[in-house]
Amino acid sequence: MRSVALAVTDGMLHFELSIAHEVFGSAPAAVTVPWYDLTVCGPAPVPFGPFRLEPRHGLAHLQEVDTVIVPGWADTDMDPPADLVEAVRAAHDAGARIVSLCTGAFVLAAAGILDGKRATTHWAHTDALAARYPDVEVDPDVLYVDNGRVLTSAGKAAALDLCLHIVRLDHGSSTANTTARRLVVPPHRSGGQAQFVTAPVPDQDDHPLTALLPWTIERLDQPLTVEDLARQARMSSRHLGRHFRAATGTTPLQWLLAQRIRHAQELLETTDDSIDAIATATGMGTATTLRRHFNRTLGVPPDTYRRTFRTRNHQEEGVRRPLRVV
Repeated sequence: MRSVALAVTDGMLHFELSIAHEVFGSAPAAVTVPWYDLTVCGPAPVPFGPFRLEPRHGLAHLQEVDTVIVPGWADTDMDPPADLVEAVRAAHDAGARIVSLCTGAFVLAAAGILDGKRATTHWAHTDALAARYPDVEVDPDVLYVDNGRVLTSAGKAAALDLCLHIVRLDHGSSTANTTARRLVVPPHRSGGQAQFVTAPVPDQDDHPLTALLPWTIERLDQPLTVEDLARQARMSSRHLGRHFRAATGTTPLQWLLAQRIRHAQELLETTDDSIDAIATATGMGTATTLRRHFNRTLGVPPDTYRRTFRTRNHQEEGVRRPLRVV
């Protein structure tokens, strides 16, 4: 999935397009694997609010790339341009992975490639998407949906979550975490996390989770329970659950398991530690427990995950391709 194209036309949103260009346009300094070849496709020139884009290629070029990204569509009351819809449909038919950010889902729906699939968009537009395209299974409560070759995200920050998810799919958890550090954002938010929560980030110094989350991540090798977290936060388990739901959109136990799985991914990619050792380092206790949760969460056992990324990285080390951004 090396070649990535941004499909742009008049009426696109600035933020989502900029996010995709920032993530896929250049590799973080610490990343050694070949990065993406990014191109911008669209009619030339493209009015872009107060800006002006001059794509190097026309929309027909979308059929020649591995991944097509459709940024947010500004006016969801209007039908997206027919040439854009047709180009995205043709790229999908040619085998490209199709990604929409925010209201870019309306373009994918108009192209018919969301029919019969689960999808999402910005929470403020999910009702409109569902009403206009009844064959699409619209989920208003998630950050992003991964259908394999077709992926959709909710709005704004969720678009960044999906871009990092794609990096994780293509290059592994370690590289995605490095990319997130460069962008100064959390390394991973699960696509199933609620997109609209009371307080997405505990930004107050006295918020109960401000100190608890890093304290927990530093102790993933320990058999922590929800009761342990509640005790550290000096509150009841029920009270802790309410704070977690408000701040992260998930439960303490689900969040803790997600951190353990994420840490296991990184260890599988970057170390030769045995599955037993990784189970201990991530607080899973036994290799059997790690394999069960890992397989249920990611769909593959740890051994297969390790072989996949070791093989992929070995192949990429042998073929160094220069970054090309056009």
